[in-house]
Amino acid sequence: MSKGKQFNDQTKMINDFLQPVEPEVSAFVKGLSPQHFGSRILLHDHLGLPDLGKVQLALVGVADSRGAGRSDSADLIRLRKELYTLFFGNWDCTIADLGNIEQGASLEDTYFALNQTASFLLKKKIVLIVLGGSQDLTYPLYRAYDHSGKMVNLVSVDSRFDFGRADLPVSSDSYLTKIIMEEPNNLLGFSNIGYQVYYNAQEEVDLIEKLFFDAYRLGEVGSDITLVEPVLRDADIVSVDFFSVQSVYTGNFSKFVPNGFTGKEICALARYAGISDRVSVLGLFNTDGNLSSEAVLQSQIIWYFIEGYCCRYKEFPETEINNFLKYIVSLADDEELVFYKSEFSQRWWMQVVYDKAKENKSANFTLLPCRYEDYVEASQGIYPERWWKAQKKYLAIQ
Repeated sequence: MSKGKQFNDQTKMINDFLQPVEPEVSAFVKGLSPQHFGSRILLHDHLGLPDLGKVQLALVGVADSRGAGRSDSADLIRLRKELYTLFFGNWDCTIADLGNIEQGASLEDTYFALNQTASFLLKKKIVLIVLGGSQDLTYPLYRAYDHSGKMVNLVSVDSRFDFGRADLPVSSDSYLTKIIMEEPNNLLGFSNIGYQVYYNAQEEVDLIEKLFFDAYRLGEVGSDITLVEPVLRDADIVSVDFFSVQSVYTGNFSKFVPNGFTGKEICALARYAGISDRVSVLGLFNTDGNLSSEAVLQSQIIWYFIEGYCCRYKEFPETEINNFLKYIVSLADDEELVFYKSEFSQRWWMQVVYDKAKENKSANFTLLPCRYEDYVEASQGIYPERWWKAQKKYLAIQ
């Protein structure tokens, strides 16, 4: 089969999976001003899918929350109306709303449709924003990278780690176990942002450490949200559980969340995710289908993610090292830790050597996103914690 025919077959396939935006939404758009978001994006309506040739970001709704034991799902009409009435930023990007993936006959059918759609968009280098559904949809999104030839970094914004029994069906509370256990294992790293200790067994906290994953408590992030910017800078998938946000900001009191991120904090995390040159999928999951307040917050999260995307620096220090300042810090035992600082964005990376069998000058290494504070810590003779974890992970893999 030729590449052209295969591509056309894939296009037809996702066209079969994706339903147009609701007629009510299409009619709603006609009443908006030219400056509104809804007037500036391409719509999958009754005329069919828009031309994806120049599209950089795509919205896809998923009306399936069975993974969380619920028959309802997010009210995508309400969400779209809230989003479309926001004003378009000073952005130079093309955005498309590709409509909805309807609930399949089985949950596995929904997974397949989302997986194929995400895989298609990833091949076209289109950043995907998934709206609605339960957080187990992170699993088919992760599997969409299977043929990309790359390892995947997954970041979950969640009060829980979502481990579960491997012998039970995947669910919103256990999808991470399936991702870790199933072959092929393409998971390079996992990071949790905002976990709350009393929602997670000590064995789970210990397992996160044992697997060299990263986890940041809610209090840590709330005290200094810049702590997790490097984590999001290194992510491929960002999966947001809406129960990580305080009920007072979402309006969802059916499952009361007294402690969690504020509206401002969750939008800041979304902007960090958007500005990352690596993030290619954002999912907003476990939302309530009947709350206008949640739809308002979701729409603003999406807006900030797109704002971040349109401010991407397109910095890749591994290949553009001339645009970075190099700092060498001498540590104990004749060890050196190398940092790079972008002259443009002022962001920092640190070098992690993972093949010491060779001379230092030709050793294999990777550049890990970090903060200025990590450089300061190294200058004081202390190895940064992110460096230690990365080093131990690479040693364990060898």
